[in-house]
Amino acid sequence: APSRAQPVPPVLSAALHQHITLPGALQHTHLFMSTNGSRPHKLLIGFQAPWNMSFPFSALRLGSAMQIAVEKVNTNPSFLGNHSLDFVYMDTDCNPKSSLGGFIHQVWKENVSALFGPACPEEAEITGLIASTWNIPMFAFVGQSSKMDNTDIYDSYVKIVPPLKRSSEVLEKTLEFYGWSHIAMIGGGLESNTWDKVDALWKTVEDPLKAKFQLTAAVKFDTSNPELLYQNVKYISTVARVIVVLTNSEDSMALLLEAERQGLMNGDYVFFLVQHFEVSGSVVTFDMVFIIGQKAYDSYEYYDFFEQVFQRLKEHPFQSNLTSEKEVSPYSAYLHDAVLLYAMGLKEVLKDGKDPHDGQQLTLQTLETLWASGLVHFDEKGERNLDYSIYDLQHVGDVTKFVPILHFESQTKTIRYQTISLTSLLRTHTHTHKILPSPKCRIQQMKEMKHENLVQFFGVCIEPPNVCLVIQYCKKGSLKDVMNASDVELDVMFKLSFAYDIVNGLEFIHKSGLKFHGNLKPSTCLVDSRLQVKLSGFGLWEFKYGSRNNITLENPYFEEMYWTAPELLRQVSHPVNGTPKGDIYSFAMIMWELMYNSKSGPYQDINLEPKEIIVQLRTPFQGEPLRPALSDQLCDENINSLLRACWSENPDHRPPVQSVRTQLRNISPDRSGHCHANILDNMVDKLEKYANHLEDVVEDRTNQLTAEKARADKLLSSMLPRNIAEQLMAGKSVEPRSFDMVTIFFSDIVGFTSMCSVSSAMEVVTFLNDLYSLFDDIIKMYDVYKVETIGDAYMVASGLPISNGNKHALEISTMALHFLSAIKVFRIRHMPTKGLEIRIGIHSGPVVAGVVGTTMPRYCLFGDTVNMASRMESNSLPLKIHISQCTADILIQAGSFEMEDRGEIEMKGKGSHKTYWLLNKIGFNPPPLAHSSSPAASLKQQTEAQVDV
Repeated sequence: APSRAQPVPPVLSAALHQHITLPGALQHTHLFMSTNGSRPHKLLIGFQAPWNMSFPFSALRLGSAMQIAVEKVNTNPSFLGNHSLDFVYMDTDCNPKSSLGGFIHQVWKENVSALFGPACPEEAEITGLIASTWNIPMFAFVGQSSKMDNTDIYDSYVKIVPPLKRSSEVLEKTLEFYGWSHIAMIGGGLESNTWDKVDALWKTVEDPLKAKFQLTAAVKFDTSNPELLYQNVKYISTVARVIVVLTNSEDSMALLLEAERQGLMNGDYVFFLVQHFEVSGSVVTFDMVFIIGQKAYDSYEYYDFFEQVFQRLKEHPFQSNLTSEKEVSPYSAYLHDAVLLYAMGLKEVLKDGKDPHDGQQLTLQTLETLWASGLVHFDEKGERNLDYSIYDLQHVGDVTKFVPILHFESQTKTIRYQTISLTSLLRTHTHTHKILPSPKCRIQQMKEMKHENLVQFFGVCIEPPNVCLVIQYCKKGSLKDVMNASDVELDVMFKLSFAYDIVNGLEFIHKSGLKFHGNLKPSTCLVDSRLQVKLSGFGLWEFKYGSRNNITLENPYFEEMYWTAPELLRQVSHPVNGTPKGDIYSFAMIMWELMYNSKSGPYQDINLEPKEIIVQLRTPFQGEPLRPALSDQLCDENINSLLRACWSENPDHRPPVQSVRTQLRNISPDRSGHCHANILDNMVDKLEKYANHLEDVVEDRTNQLTAEKARADKLLSSMLPRNIAEQLMAGKSVEPRSFDMVTIFFSDIVGFTSMCSVSSAMEVVTFLNDLYSLFDDIIKMYDVYKVETIGDAYMVASGLPISNGNKHALEISTMALHFLSAIKVFRIRHMPTKGLEIRIGIHSGPVVAGVVGTTMPRYCLFGDTVNMASRMESNSLPLKIHISQCTADILIQAGSFEMEDRGEIEMKGKGSHKTYWLLNKIGFNPPPLAHSSSPAASLKQQTEAQVDV
């Protein structure tokens, strides 16, 4: 430490039980606060924070959190044994010079073992260097600057507050979660307050946005200026629709209100407010505003923490004039937890007999416990892991609430939908006048329901939007699906086997704590791959339906009530799930459908509307209950007798499930009581039928595959030359090949850029499709290959991949004349009065051609010939065919083309070359082309009379 430290103001010491007054205007004042003097060994810790209440981390807003934590340590011997803590406070007023001088004084004169603060980033940067040099732990309970993330320099710096970069990580993951890439930033702070400029947080957020997204604008200004606010909000709305807001809470509200006035809250824009701490307070609701803040934790011990801080602040020595706990600083929770964290580390130092004033001996434990600021957990870098939530502001009744919609886990760096509480979900719908089992008990009860004829229950998923039950998968679907399968003929043995399975499952349920199924119908009887029925749809009523079922005639799904016992249908006002006797009635209805091969429900032969059927079930017509018809000719009389007993109008006359099981044994054809005896033989027969059916399905799928392959081959052949495509489809590699002489054609549209500037994108695409469809139909008449189209450029070659002697120049030249003839009558759909002009360039020479790429293979040409042909096109004139000397020599040799000497032309990168205009071909007289909405179609009809070349 320097020997020439500036003089430090005298220290004002006092015990808590003394009555003292601290003048708010007194700068550089030290206050020693004794909390417990009964322990023989006392350690002092330093505390620096501004006294001025305009700071959100003023001692008058959070100082008592230090008192509460120190008292908690001193009153619990499990922390420090026979040691106690006291603290020394200093008002630094966010002045780095005062903070540094005060810290030197606290170390030299007061012999403090640790420092809590200073609160302001500028102070922390300076004082932190001295603390690191002297190995004194320095605990940050307020957001620090990004400079202090350098642990090599600030090696004694402990950040109880999550690092600033955590907010940036949450923002990144949220934007990636929604798939948004174009982002803008807006915000800033008061020029007069250095702590309010959010400089560190701004830079921490801005840098990764630039690296991973398209940051269209970053507007930083004095957000308290209304004129700048109006101008910048108006500007930001023109460059992005996803906007990140970084400023203080008051200015954030002003900015959002301005955005609302400018009509930006109509659903077209999304605003993200980045908060470094847990969101709180009462604000105006905005539809398209999300807040990124620390996740709220529920802790019984700390549920009234801020109320405690508020009450203690009003007492000696702070004597704050705060009016409510809402004015308490959120940083107070971090200050409180920093003291407890230090005490936990100090405990180990004292336990090992080491010097508590040597900061290098202090090792902070990696805890996972809930304190005032939430879950306390540090990663391997010493940074605190605190989960974050993305909050939506929702107006519920008369209260505006922060509702978490996404959750960010700091340890895994992943984001997911916010999990809702299953307990609250279920208890919301329970009846207060009844004592019901807890949701966990219900779920545990369901997990214990294991039987061969019940679907196995694994658990529940309570994460929106996939709130569901997780149960065993049954491959064959439901019994309803099996009965409706037209190609499956069930014999009596199968039907009795299914009925026996249902009764077995019901018997287990009736003997369990559930007592009844309550929802038995063909759709809840599932069939697994072994053709065994497994019951589902029972239990967890509140989870599935929100409340116990009230059966009313306003229910539109009357068909779903066919299997409900009449006595339950009559209990309109009484909420019910079912009864064991009601299950027997439902079983009878299902068995009737099985035995009588019904595919449309038990009342398919009754000419009544579903609602009328339910009315008659509730109130029998002329005292005669409505039931499905029975026939001794269609079904065994023993089965009919069982059905009559099971669906009896009087529930007391229905047999119990054990009796039904016994009667089914007696009904079994082999009288052995084993209803499953002949299933294997039936299964073999069904497998033979299934195999035959499978052959038909395979043949049909093979035909579909063949047709699909033909379409794919055709598509590939249109993208590549046919012989090249055939080699690729055969799995052969296509080696590059050199061609001694080919002719290459280039064309582009004159004035295309200007046309695009006055046309919509859809009009441009339609125009190019019309034009290139016309060209594509023309080139089919010639021995040429279309290489590619890029924008308005059209490239064609001849003489490859199959050589054609000297015909390549003749084919390309004739085709070019055909193009000009067609262009002169071509009409643009959205500009019918505007004529179309193209430039054409042709050159002949050697090239190398080959297939490039594997995902989207392209047949590409390489060589100076390609560049020369492109230069010929760019130096051409509208509605002119510009040919090189090489091409002209071949045409002169053919003797049927008319050309005009253009003379020497200077070409960029190619020097001076003699070129020609191609004017005509003797005997070539294509008919005039009338442009229509389908130019290619009209071309096919109008070019049939063309003179053969």
